[in-house]
Amino acid sequence: MIQTRNWYLVQCKPRQDERAEDNLSRQGYECARPTCRRERIVRGQRQTSIESLFPGYLFIQMSNEASWAPLRSTRGIARVVAFGGQPLRVADDLIYQLQQRSESEVKKIFNVGDNVRILDSGLSEIDAVFMAMEGEERVILLINMLNRQRQISVPLANIVSA
Repeated sequence: MIQTRNWYLVQCKPRQDERAEDNLSRQGYECARPTCRRERIVRGQRQTSIESLFPGYLFIQMSNEASWAPLRSTRGIARVVAFGGQPLRVADDLIYQLQQRSESEVKKIFNVGDNVRILDSGLSEIDAVFMAMEGEERVILLINMLNRQRQISVPLANIVSA
């Protein structure tokens, strides 16, 4: 009988994605934890770090007949994501695509004076000029509204290069 191997979703304990992946790999499981590079300003310096694309989760490949018991006692693992008592199976194609794109998506820090476009807000599709970072996740932009220039603060995730 041929054992089919499928991908499943596993929830990790808070901030222990990497630890869970290491422990599962040592036990012989094949894991996938898609990551992305992220630029941040820390103490006035631009730093790049690699973070999980889905914080708190990772994918594990197991056969249908394998026991789930070792996962429950693995450090860093909270639970196997299941619906109706059945573990959630993830399409192989999705995992392949995530692995191909891993680390390629970069959340960029913009330079002062860069033209940007606002997305997902009441000011959607408005062109603006990047002024400064406001913390790690927000930016200050300069927009032209009613023939006057105004400064606004929006989430970093809501802007793209124009």
